[in-house]
Amino acid sequence: MGERMERVAIIGASMTQFGQREEWICELLVEAGVACLEDGGVDPAAIEHLYVSNMASGEFEGQTGIMNALAHDLDLLPAYAQRVDQTSSSGGAGMYAAWQSVASGASEMTLLVGGEKMTHKTTAESTDVIASITHPCEYKHGLTLPSFAGLTARHYLERFDAPRESLAKVAVKNHKNGVDNPHAQFQKEVDLETVLESPVIADPLRLYDFCPITDGSAALLFCPESVAKEYTDEYAVVSGIAGATDTHVVHERPDPTIMAGVVESGAAAYEMSGYGPEDIDVAELHDMFTILEFLQMEGLGFADQGEAWMHVEEGRTDRESELPINTSGGLKSKGHPLGASGVAQGVEIYEQLVGEAGPRQVDAEVGLCCNVGGFGNCVITTIMEAAA
Repeated sequence: MGERMERVAIIGASMTQFGQREEWICELLVEAGVACLEDGGVDPAAIEHLYVSNMASGEFEGQTGIMNALAHDLDLLPAYAQRVDQTSSSGGAGMYAAWQSVASGASEMTLLVGGEKMTHKTTAESTDVIASITHPCEYKHGLTLPSFAGLTARHYLERFDAPRESLAKVAVKNHKNGVDNPHAQFQKEVDLETVLESPVIADPLRLYDFCPITDGSAALLFCPESVAKEYTDEYAVVSGIAGATDTHVVHERPDPTIMAGVVESGAAAYEMSGYGPEDIDVAELHDMFTILEFLQMEGLGFADQGEAWMHVEEGRTDRESELPINTSGGLKSKGHPLGASGVAQGVEIYEQLVGEAGPRQVDAEVGLCCNVGGFGNCVITTIMEAAA
């Protein structure tokens, strides 16, 4: 088998302001890319691979070839550049691609930038682009991601005798965390009554159970651990990373409350890292809808099936509790620029591990992020640890 591959480190991170931005996709990508290089203290000439996580710049803006444009604008030539599209888990897939490029020995310095520009479209237009994730056999019957979420939430609440308020408390918690994230789209708290009385979108889910439409970009710098030590003593190591694919047709799943892609990618990431659910100190989960936080908690072993709601009710996922979840504010408060979201999850875990999370800081040595594409169609789970 030869020598064990060298561990892959992350030495720099950045995130733009998320929300409604005037800048177009290439400008957003440049903003995050420049900030990330500065954060890592890395000269553009050192970058050998560039990955750009993006779902739909062609559909949203008629702009393709964004990886080539970014390589030019950041003065990275002749670095290899590639766009990574894995729908709403494009950011996580970009982390996997960037990790692979370094772990394989193909690159000693890899820059990952994820971004999306969405808010210039109407809500209906944006929803239609996002709905293209679904299988045509379901979409033609009017099934979209929000409707899958509503159907699954209703089934979960009734099957596990969970109170409706437990879902609302996910939104309340994540908004509270978002207050302390200067880059979050929504930096304001909401109370339980506001969530429960907001307009119905897909019964039983209401407006505040859904993340917003967002513009923004985020970036990470990957290199071998030996190279990382040349730049800094404060870095994170990717100790486990894995991806998995579930059925494209959601109604073919034997149990709609089990996201097999989460279970499989999580199990593989745990095995690679040598850690288990009990070792995770902080987690970023893909809360595009509040119900997804429950399903990922259970799929990743943080709660038994049908019991995630109890953990939320008891405050065990709050920032000051035993397993803080979505300290960044999550997609719910931070925003969800499709290609950037998985990268921004990585930025939050990195900042927690190196002690740069400011007022959001928790005591963490090991962190996890789970980025979900579609309604669990494809999933990337990443485990990081602080440098020894």
